[in-house]
Amino acid sequence: MGPLNGFTVIELAGIGPAPMAGMILADMGAEVIRIERANAPDPRQMKDVSFRGKKSVVLNLKDSAGVEALLRMVENADVLIDPYRPGVCEKLGIGPEQCMARNPRLIFSRMTGWGQDGPLAHAAGHDINYISLTGALYATGRAGEKPVPPLNLVGDMGGGGMLLVNGILAALLETASSGKGQVIDAAMVDGAAQLMWMFHGFEALGVWDASQRGANILDGAAHFYDTYECADGEYISIGSIEPQFYAQLRELAELPEEFAEQHDQSQWPALTTKLAEIFKQKTRAQWCELMEGSDVCFAPVLSMLEAPSHPANVARKTYFELDGVTQPAPAPRFSRTPSEVRHGARGIGEDTDAVLSAMGFAEQEIEQLRAAGSIA
Repeated sequence: MGPLNGFTVIELAGIGPAPMAGMILADMGAEVIRIERANAPDPRQMKDVSFRGKKSVVLNLKDSAGVEALLRMVENADVLIDPYRPGVCEKLGIGPEQCMARNPRLIFSRMTGWGQDGPLAHAAGHDINYISLTGALYATGRAGEKPVPPLNLVGDMGGGGMLLVNGILAALLETASSGKGQVIDAAMVDGAAQLMWMFHGFEALGVWDASQRGANILDGAAHFYDTYECADGEYISIGSIEPQFYAQLRELAELPEEFAEQHDQSQWPALTTKLAEIFKQKTRAQWCELMEGSDVCFAPVLSMLEAPSHPANVARKTYFELDGVTQPAPAPRFSRTPSEVRHGARGIGEDTDAVLSAMGFAEQEIEQLRAAGSIA
């Protein structure tokens, strides 16, 4: 059983980073109960990986009896995940004040794009907008070209879901000593800003030009930190930053003397062109045979379809299959209390009766709630 075994998390249904956070907590052993609408799409048909390990309960939160049922569930919970815009939970009667009145130890964790306050708090947005405000999107792309969205990894997942998990775990540690709950304001724009910490230091040090894209050591300008096409049209990546790693790159790729001055930025464009010509002389598999596992800091650029079959990922069991979907395995790994995925996605409302019964609802109460349309 995972390190969060014994903790109960109520996750109000949402999309993106909030369900991701719930998935990670479930992988770590928490009982995660997702509160759904009766007409929500079936996650088993949607192949939504984030539903794994969670229980599904349907409550009508626009009905007073449904709201009361949720508040009774909160009495038995450690964490509630709120994925809505600011003020929605308060309008429904399930905001922090109402929930924490029932359970003063509750961690009321809120996931939004712009945060709970500020001039943009109530505006709609997506990952691309949140990372736009932090410099992350501006910095991503080639020189002279427009910024390139890095999927929705930086705002939604790294700056959102991971930040929310981090906050929840910290709050649970604090509650263990204080006996008090608290509200977490996790905003994707804040998380994306935190992910940019290194570059603020680089800019202050004078080793990063924040006004330029594709002009710095980690943004594709350096010939020793980039991707290159191979003879078969596939790609490899090189990250030979440190001098000893760069020396091995020069040795294994048999680079001429003109590559000796690694950090002469005036030479980077020309060296990138020449290195591209060299890497096009062999296939990806041939470069892998020559460099993979060395200190060049080398890897083949794999598609997400190829990644699960790579020997390193196979050996680490980085991926597994569940409900017909190949997906990432739980991470990180614990030596004594390993994480696990206990089951796949459940049908909408499949666990409603069992969860309510376990939380103290009598059978007659459950039938009354169903008759009134408060649960399904």
